[in-house]
Amino acid sequence: MRHWREAAAAALCLAGLWAAPAEAQDRRWATAWAGSVQGPYPVGNPSAQPDQSFAFPDPAEGARDQTLRLVLRPDVWGREARLRISNAFGTRLLTLDGVHAGLQLGGGALVPGTNRPVLFSGRDRVTVPPGGEAWSDPVALPFAADPDAALLAGRKLAVSLHVVGASGPMTWHAKALQTSYATAPGAGGHGADEDEAAFPYSTASWFFVDAVDMAVSAPTPVVVAFGDSITDGTASTMNGDDRWPDVLSRRLHAKAGNRVAVVNAGIGGNQVVGPAEYGPRKPFPGGPSALARLDRDVIGLSGVASVIWLEGTNDFSRNGEAALEAVQAGMREGVARLRAGIPGVRVIGATLTSAKGSSSPAHGHPEQDEKRRGLNAFIRESGVFDGVVDFDAATLDPSTGGLRPEMVPESTTGGKGDRLHPNRAGYVAMGSGIDLGVVLPGR
Repeated sequence: MRHWREAAAAALCLAGLWAAPAEAQDRRWATAWAGSVQGPYPVGNPSAQPDQSFAFPDPAEGARDQTLRLVLRPDVWGREARLRISNAFGTRLLTLDGVHAGLQLGGGALVPGTNRPVLFSGRDRVTVPPGGEAWSDPVALPFAADPDAALLAGRKLAVSLHVVGASGPMTWHAKALQTSYATAPGAGGHGADEDEAAFPYSTASWFFVDAVDMAVSAPTPVVVAFGDSITDGTASTMNGDDRWPDVLSRRLHAKAGNRVAVVNAGIGGNQVVGPAEYGPRKPFPGGPSALARLDRDVIGLSGVASVIWLEGTNDFSRNGEAALEAVQAGMREGVARLRAGIPGVRVIGATLTSAKGSSSPAHGHPEQDEKRRGLNAFIRESGVFDGVVDFDAATLDPSTGGLRPEMVPESTTGGKGDRLHPNRAGYVAMGSGIDLGVVLPGR
């Protein structure tokens, strides 16, 4: 009888003869997590990546009849979620089934009873064309019945998806700095499993899923951190959630609770204006330019109120060698497009940190530092931005012109650091020095 009533209610709703509950009518979406896509795999700049040859022996074939269990941390919770699946840089039809979402217990295991099937237009299967994307239907999260519960803060969602057949070249986000899991090729569908026995392989990247929205019933402004590897978190702690956007998130949540979200739209190696061409047959490790990905990675997200843009270092590296004027023009264009695409958005410019003395052959040369200082002056003085976050001041050692010495040794594997990417200490200083009133006035 219960199933008949549910089916009848659904049919009446589709026919427009039955009003949805008031809570559903009031539902609005806020992006709770993002992982800007690039690709195809393996072109990118992952950190602390395990050997992927067992999970993905042939990159041209991609994932083959196997299940991925992607672990991600929503920055805000809701009673319902929806997922965005991306095949942006694929060359074949991507078919997924058996998609599930549950609360991670640890490793590849889930908290018993939390794993829920995810549907697409009412079906348990979705096919996404090359270059396309697809949103799931809303999926109820009973374990988040009280989204404001303090014990939900910081918990991680495990999104499991079964790749039907061979995916071909895989759209991915290389630098997750978060461990996710995969079955062996040919293992079939295991998305409904709550244990981890079927998931022997690990990855430090995310595949196919590039956004998660949560249903919210009150205004929940979303702050997008937009940039390159220093936003993506290079040299921060693996599985530590201590990138500068994470630090900013915790500060905002301390004031606003579950009524604000910070999402990370950084890609390691990204540039403002380069490369001129990008696609699955002509990829670039840093992903498509900021201007090329702006619509998908910022404007296409839900509930965006503010954007913090930290970028330009790679444009001035030996991989980019762009003119200062070109990057300034790119930023002007990007800010104008953001304001046109998201009415009322605040766009905050962030000054570039120093790469002086970097051990990277592409960085640290005098011409790069001269352009960096020129771009920082533009960010501070041009009036293009609604506010400024001064990351340069937070990390600069005035005696050397480089990063402060305590911010150099990297935190991911304990290496000596490259004098380009701040470590945990640097990211904590960056995130702690942001004036919250500049990012979200009144917060």
